[in-house]
Amino acid sequence: MYGSYTGPRAGAAAAAVAVLLLAGCSSSGGGSSDGGAKGAGSSDGGSSDGGAKGGGEKDAPAAVGQQPEGTAPFWVNPEGNAARQVAAYAEDGEKGNAELIRKIAEQPVGEWISPDGPREAAQGFTEAAEKAGREALLVLYNIPHRDCGQFSKGGAADGDAYRTWVDGVAQGIGDRRATVILEPDALLHLVDGCTPQKFHEERYDLLKGAVERLKQQPNTAVYMDAGNAGWQSPDALFEPLQRAGIAAADGFAVNVSNYRTTADSTDFGKRLSAKVGGKPFVIDTSRNGNGPYGGGDPAESWCNPPGRALGEPPTTETGDELVDAYLWIKRPGESDGECKGGPKAGDWWPEYALGLARAAK
Repeated sequence: MYGSYTGPRAGAAAAAVAVLLLAGCSSSGGGSSDGGAKGAGSSDGGSSDGGAKGGGEKDAPAAVGQQPEGTAPFWVNPEGNAARQVAAYAEDGEKGNAELIRKIAEQPVGEWISPDGPREAAQGFTEAAEKAGREALLVLYNIPHRDCGQFSKGGAADGDAYRTWVDGVAQGIGDRRATVILEPDALLHLVDGCTPQKFHEERYDLLKGAVERLKQQPNTAVYMDAGNAGWQSPDALFEPLQRAGIAAADGFAVNVSNYRTTADSTDFGKRLSAKVGGKPFVIDTSRNGNGPYGGGDPAESWCNPPGRALGEPPTTETGDELVDAYLWIKRPGESDGECKGGPKAGDWWPEYALGLARAAK
């Protein structure tokens, strides 16, 4: 799928991190992870924090602050992989690399909620964000039969387990501000046939139920994943989105963990919006600075493609009334999967992070 959840931070580990952050490790706090991007347009989540590697394992994160609230109201995690990598490079005297990775560390990125301890994780991130005067950006990626058994396979054991998990996330958010990106690839894998037919009805029900449960929280915005400009068409997507509950959501998300340009993503989103009642959308610009990769095997163009670049920084000032925000939903520098020399999906890969930062315009 677009991404996958992988990584060591789960359950008690997430709760412990949240406690440390709120105890004053820094001015804000929290840290989970994200994923990659798969298929002709999939994504890969992951919640691997695991510490920065490559410049040496270091415990102390770099000092990073928040972006201006007026243009980028989302929380910057001072304990994330990129911040730790900056500290590692700085301690090793690699100042040039440290400054490159700082381009990532100083931006808000999605926090992919672990399959374990969802309430504690969501509470930790949203409390840390609130303490910093910002809004948490959360990604839910735990649908049963996730990613059709590919790099990001996994998910909740069954529908009841998923409903319990979503309820835990909602309880953890409480009345604090949060934007939730709901289940990258879950809908698309129904459309492209990757998910077996026998699971379709349940998945539609789970997605619709998740939107309804999350929207019970007074300050939570929900955006349903809707693929990218290179994977399926608005004509193929609008009815599945309607069936999955887009009417009750705040909008949809495009280009999660993918590389399609902002211009192409905006065009795609507008055409889809026109078919679902004019719903607004958000665009993942984390790694689309150079657009999609045109070389190699087309079936793996999504997986750790070379020569890519960071895209537009996260902001709500997009200049387009239908585009609610440019977001870094996928965490730049975390692998799409075990391809092209990369580690497993969601793991931090400093060499790839450096490449993205060097190529940034």
